[in-house]
Amino acid sequence: MSKFWSPFVKNLVPYVPGEQPKLAKLVKLNTNENPYGPSPKALAAMQTELNDNLRLYPDPNSDLLKQAVARYYGVQGNQVFLGNGSDEVLAHIFHGLLQHDQPLLFPDISYSFYPVYCGLYGIEFDAVPLDEQFQINPSDYAKPNGGIIFPNPNAPTGCLLALDAVEQILKASPDSVVVVDEAYIDFGGETAITLVDRYPNLLVTQTLSKSRSLAGLRVGLAVGHPDLIEALERIKNSFNSYPLDRLAIVGAAAAFEDREYFEKTCRLVIESRDKVVGQLEAKGFEVLPSAANFIFARHPKHDAAGLAAKLREQGVIVRHFKQERIAQFLRISIGAPEQNQALIDGLGDL
Repeated sequence: MSKFWSPFVKNLVPYVPGEQPKLAKLVKLNTNENPYGPSPKALAAMQTELNDNLRLYPDPNSDLLKQAVARYYGVQGNQVFLGNGSDEVLAHIFHGLLQHDQPLLFPDISYSFYPVYCGLYGIEFDAVPLDEQFQINPSDYAKPNGGIIFPNPNAPTGCLLALDAVEQILKASPDSVVVVDEAYIDFGGETAITLVDRYPNLLVTQTLSKSRSLAGLRVGLAVGHPDLIEALERIKNSFNSYPLDRLAIVGAAAAFEDREYFEKTCRLVIESRDKVVGQLEAKGFEVLPSAANFIFARHPKHDAAGLAAKLREQGVIVRHFKQERIAQFLRISIGAPEQNQALIDGLGDL
C-alpha cells in the first residue's frame, strides 16, 4: 500500500533500537539501561499524581520540571527545553537548528540516530572519522559546516572529550550551533552546561533514561542560550504542545531533587564498570576508556559476532554493531553485580 506514502518515506532508513527480548530470564546488557531503579522520591511523586487530575491536560510548559532543571544546573528557566526523551529533543534540534546550506558534522562512529534524522529532514552531513584510538579530534571540526553534533561521552565507544576540547570546537565554529549530546555524562564526565553562558552557539542535551533510571518515562532536555531554546519551543508548539504528561513532569522533577540517590547509584555503576573492565582485560580483551554506563571491548583472538552468539547461548545479551570499523567490538552495558558476573561466567575461559 506504499502508493499512499509521501514520496520521501520510501528512502528513509529508520533507526533500529537495541533488542528488547520478551524472555524474562535473559541478562540484558544491550540497551544501556540503569540496573538500579528510579529515585523512591520520584516513584512517590508519580503515585501521588496518579489521581482524577489525569482527566486534565498537563502544564504545556512543564514549569515545575523546567525550574527543577534550572535549579540543578544553575541556569534560568528560559534556557531549558523539555521533550519526550532526548530523541524527540534531538529531532526538534535537527529540524529547527541544523537545516543549513553547509553539511552537518558528526563522528563517523556515533549515535546512529543522527544520519536517520538527516534523512528525515533532508540535511546533508559529513561523517568525520574518529582517530585510530577512536577519539574525537577537535581540529577535524574546524572547517565550514552547518552545525556540529556529537555525544559526550561518545556512543558506542564510551570515550570522553574533555571540556577544553569541547571549547576548542565551539571557538572554531562561532557561527554554527554545536550540540553536545550528554546522555551518559553523569557516569564520569563534566557537563558542558557550565559553558552555555559563554557560548551562545552551544546547546547541551541530556536524558533521564540513563543516570536517573527513567527510560520507561521518556523525558529529555536541552540547555542553551534563550534564542536557541525559543527556536525549539516554536518547533514543539507547532508539533505537540503537550509533550510531557503529568506523571513525567512530577516524577522527573522529584528525580532532580533527589541528588543523594542519584549520586549513590551513579557511583555504584562506575565501581561496577571499573571491576568489569579489569575482569575483561584479564581475559585478554582490549577495552576502550569509558566514561559511560557501558564499555566497548574487543578480543584479538575471538570474533565479536561469535562472542555475542556464545553469550546469548548463556542467556546474556550484548550489542554487536556490523559497521566496518567497529565490527569486532561489543558494547556491553553495566548491570547489577549479579548480571555482570553472568557476563564473565558466560565468557568462561574463552
